[in-house]
Formats: sequence, structure tokens, C-alpha cells
Amino acid sequence: MHRKAPALASKGRPPWPRRRAVTLRLLLGACALLSGCAGAPVFPPAAPNTGKRAAPTDRDFRASDLAKSDIDTVGELHVHESLASARLLMEKLYRRNPREWRKGGDASAAAALARAFDPRSEFRFAELGQVRGAEAILLALKPDYGGDRVFAFGVGISSMIFLAYNGKTEFYVTDVLDAQKLYNCARNLEIAAWKLANARDARGDPLLLSNELAGEVRNLSFEREFGKMIAYQDVMAEITAQRTNRTIRHVVQSVATAVFLPI
Repeated sequence: MHRKAPALASKGRPPWPRRRAVTLRLLLGACALLSGCAGAPVFPPAAPNTGKRAAPTDRDFRASDLAKSDIDTVGELHVHESLASARLLMEKLYRRNPREWRKGGDASAAAALARAFDPRSEFRFAELGQVRGAEAILLALKPDYGGDRVFAFGVGISSMIFLAYNGKTEFYVTDVLDAQKLYNCARNLEIAAWKLANARDARGDPLLLSNELAGEVRNLSFEREFGKMIAYQDVMAEITAQRTNRTIRHVVQSVATAVFLPI
């Protein structure tokens, strides 16, 4: 009695399960290659001021898009918008505190901004002792700090966001963001906003001028940018938590006495 030979795929192709496995391995290999070959992070220009944002435009297809999921694209948009708002916040602080960029030896506020957002530095600077994130923010708001407070504060805010996205601005299917880091970043931004508004020197004067609450005109543009950055991190934290099936550990603190959370 002869056994029936197993059916072969048409035209000499391997069976479908095997083809699917091969395709998956090739895709994952391409993703690993693309993510491994990723160059320096790309830092965006400052976000447009409120009411001046242009309509979104179509982007051309790139080969690297084949190795991205929809969540990767969303993550890139969130980190892009967050860093753009951080840069605009730093720009606004220099306008209100023009003496600060002179302390750092830069030729202008624009030069200080360009140096802060040079992708090659990844927000590490010798004048700040190589510190980033919360440490740079605390340095900026020390009453006895003699350097450029805006530079230190801006680097602290921007690097905190950068680190919350694992030090990347481009993502592939092999990348996994940490929802807890993103949540902690949002809470830290709330703390940083409060400290900026309330930090005083020995005479009771603000260490850095930001919001103007006195008079008929109320300038709350700094609060708006902080609000945007906080919202970006909270939304991305929720998206990431759902994607990874992770529970975010929520922390309740009084903002006046809160400590920065780890990232």
C-alpha cells in the first residue's frame, strides 16, 4: 500500500507556514539592521507659537517605514512635539532672561539654543558636569549657581524627555518604550514647572522670570508649553501601557514638596 506523498506548494515554493516563518525572520532581521544603523537622534526646531501652527502635510514614504508599526510612528510624533515644545520654552526663557546666555559665553541666545540641541551632544555638557534630567534642573535653580540658568534648565527638561523615550527619536518594531518612564516624566514636568515659577534668591526675586501674573496682561505662555509636554507624556504612557500590558504605578505627591521620579 503506497502512502500519498505530502502536497507541495505550487511552482516549487515551500509550504505556507515555512514561507511565513522565513518572511518573519527576514522582517525582524531588517528591523534589527535598521535600528542598529540608526544615526544620531534628530532634534526638531522650536514648536510654533500658539495660533501659528501650520496644517499637517503628507510625508513621503521611506524604506524604513516597512520596519515601523503605527505605535512607532505615534511615539516619534510625541517625542518630536515634546522636544519642540521644550525648545520653544527655552527660547521664551531667553527672551525674558537675556542676561543668562551671556553667562555661558555664547554669542547669542540662538547660539546657546543651537548648542543645547546639537544631536551629537545628546544633552551632555562639561559646564553642567555632564548631568541631565532632574539633576540639571536642580542645578539651574540653585540660588548660588553662577552659570547660564536657562541653558541648564532647558537641557534638563529636554534631556528628561529624551531619556523617557530611551534616548531615541526614531523607533522600529523591535523598540519597546517604558510606560512608567513616560508617566514619571509627566509628573517631573509638573514639578519642574512649579519650581520654575517659585524658585527665589535670597532677596525674594525669581531666579528666572517666566509667567507674568501682575497687571492687566497675563502671560501664561510658559504654562501652556508645560501643559502640552505633560499631556504628550501622559497620552504616550497610556498607549504604551496598553501595548505592553503593563500597569503604571501612579504616584501622588504635593507639587510643592515633591521629589523628581526616576527615569
